[in-house]
Amino acid sequence: MSSVSAPATESSQPSTASALVELRGVTCGYGDRVILHDIDLIVPRGKVVALMGTSGGGKTTVLRLIGRQLTALKGQVLFDGVDVATLDQRQMQATRRRMGMLFQFGALFTDLSVFDNVAFPLREHTNLTEPMIRDLVLMKLNAVGLRGARDLMPSQVSGGMSRRIALARAIALDPELIMYDEPFAGLDPISMGVAARLIRELNDTLGVTSIVVSHDVEETFLIADHVVFLANGTIAAQGTPDEMRHSDDPLVRQFVRAEPDGPVRFHYPAASLRDDFLGRSA
Repeated sequence: MSSVSAPATESSQPSTASALVELRGVTCGYGDRVILHDIDLIVPRGKVVALMGTSGGGKTTVLRLIGRQLTALKGQVLFDGVDVATLDQRQMQATRRRMGMLFQFGALFTDLSVFDNVAFPLREHTNLTEPMIRDLVLMKLNAVGLRGARDLMPSQVSGGMSRRIALARAIALDPELIMYDEPFAGLDPISMGVAARLIRELNDTLGVTSIVVSHDVEETFLIADHVVFLANGTIAAQGTPDEMRHSDDPLVRQFVRAEPDGPVRFHYPAASLRDDFLGRSA
């Protein structure tokens, strides 16, 4: 069990007045395949919002919409009140600098040291001097407990350390929004607890807004202010972690309790067992 303090309970429906990110009637997909249909979503400033649900439900797609790696077929994706679809390339690049992204498994540059990985966005997007960059990198690494690992290469650090280095890189430009794509995947319980504590502490200390895509119920519920369950292209349920624990929605209940059968079936659709074994399914 992690030692992360539970966030304060609040209304299950965030207000548009507090939104840093808002999706209004968004429909999107890949080719002819629609992933999200007519989604309305609010991410309040200063809060940790978790996106949960079964694989393929559109959680990472939401992150891509916010960063405009994917464009909505219909509806609006607003960041700080501005529809990202209306921004030209220069304006979109400036908006992306206000966002930090922690990719699944870290996605560090393997040929750069830990220090240079964290320094990369500062060198790419600012005109700071090298002494100033050095001080900022050491500050960010210190915030994730890895200042002493600055001269190591990615191949010399563990999976948990790699994720924390990637987090230091994600906060290098002091973003207003940090997006986490499966930050707990593949981590041992200790590293998972450390990662969860860092997400919550950095959110509160830096005054940022966080969106966490995760399948890990226990750790995510400990740090989230608001939980959104995506399923079948829509928002199946949303509310505080406590409301989700006690939800009557069959899908949410199955997901939270890790039940093998429910709306998401254990068996993939198939002919009857008798017909299959008698060779009648063809």
